[in-house]
Amino acid sequence: MDKIFLRPQFSLHLRSARRMRWTSEARSDYAALFLLEGRTHIRINETVTEIEAGSALLLEPAQAASATGANVEYLTLTLSPSYLLDIAARTRMVSAQAQVTFRLNLIEADDRLNRLPLDIAEELSQAEAGQEMVIAALVEQLVIHLLRRYANVRRSDELELSRVGLVDRRIRRAVELMHSHLAEDLPLEELASAAYLSPFHFSRLFKKLTGASPHAYLATLRARRAQALLAETDLSVTEIGSRVGYSSSSHFTKAFRHATGLTPRAFRAAVIRS
Repeated sequence: MDKIFLRPQFSLHLRSARRMRWTSEARSDYAALFLLEGRTHIRINETVTEIEAGSALLLEPAQAASATGANVEYLTLTLSPSYLLDIAARTRMVSAQAQVTFRLNLIEADDRLNRLPLDIAEELSQAEAGQEMVIAALVEQLVIHLLRRYANVRRSDELELSRVGLVDRRIRRAVELMHSHLAEDLPLEELASAAYLSPFHFSRLFKKLTGASPHAYLATLRARRAQALLAETDLSVTEIGSRVGYSSSSHFTKAFRHATGLTPRAFRAAVIRS
C-alpha cells in the first residue's frame, strides 16, 4: 500500500511493505523516516542500527542513509529548507541566514514524535473533508516539535536562501543552472564554468557540500520535478520523462524507481489528489 501527499513545501509517503529497501541520497531537502510498524535496519555511513516501531530517523540535506526490513509500515517526510526556516522564523527560533542541523539522527522513546506520524498516517488513509488542512496542520506541529527538541540553529555566511532553496554560495550558480535546464544534458565543464571553477575542483567541492556528485544531484532534481508532473498533470509517462531529460521511457522509469522506490505509474496511482 502506498499513499503520497505532495506539496511544494513538503511531501509525505506512507508505505506498507513486505520487503523494505529505502535509500535517501543526493538530496537538497531535509528528510525524516518514521517507523510505524515492524523493525528495520538503518545504515548511516558505515554504522548499522536496528530500530523498532515508534523510532525516527532525521537527515539533513546531503546526509545519506538507507533502511532495510520486512513486514513494515513507515512514513517518510521531506521538507524544503525554505519551509523549515519559515516555520522556525514564525516561531521566533531563528533569524535570516540560519542553518538548521539535527543533534541526533536516530530518535527513540519520544511519545509525541510517535503519535504525530500515526495521526498523519491515519489522515492519509482516509479521504475525508478537510484532509488537506488537517495534514498541513499536523506536519507543522511535527516540524515545530523537531525544531524544539532536536535542532541546532546557527548563523551561516556561506549559505543563502535563493530561488532554488538553501544553497551554498560557492555552487549556487551551478545549482540554478541545473534547475533551469533539467531537460538538457549538462556537461561537467558547463556546470563547473557556472561556478567559476575547474571541473576537478568543482566536482570535489560539490561532493563535499552536497554529499553527491553533480550528476547524481541533477538526477534527484529530475525525479522531484517528475513527481510534481505526475501528481499535477495528465501528461503521459513518456512525455514527462522527456521533459526531465530522458529520451527513453525505460531509462526514465529505472531512474525514477531508484529515486522513489516506485514506477512512475505506481507513483501516480498513489498520489492523493486535492
